[in-house]
Amino acid sequence: MAKEFQVTYDCADPGAQAAFWAQALGYRIQPPPEGFADWAAALTAWGVPPERHNDRSAITDPDGKGPRVFFQKVPEGKTAKNRLHLDVRSAPGLTGDERMVALEAEATRLEGLGAKRLYRLDPDGMDEGIIVMTDPEGNEFCLD
Repeated sequence: MAKEFQVTYDCADPGAQAAFWAQALGYRIQPPPEGFADWAAALTAWGVPPERHNDRSAITDPDGKGPRVFFQKVPEGKTAKNRLHLDVRSAPGLTGDERMVALEAEATRLEGLGAKRLYRLDPDGMDEGIIVMTDPEGNEFCLD
């Protein structure tokens, strides 16, 4: 039986990372528990000091199909290449120039949200072409 899973990111600013990835993936910030107008109200009611309100954040797929993505604050910064990364499927079913045009458009949109482009690999017979980028905190991901 398949297990549910979530993807967890260590980061410096969970709120900002959640906002970026929600836009990148078409997800939404996880709503606060029932009975609370927002997360600040919930965290305050639970006795979490205001300076710790940005220690965690999460995003969810509004259709309930994709995994939850959780962001947790850690003291250390990113120091090396990710061993695991996301492939953001931005051009499924497209090939050749049509695929690369779609990937370029998505790369431009994500750059407007704070992502950075690292490099582009054009189609070469074995691969269909991708654009490698980083999120605002430097975590690598591919537009696929």
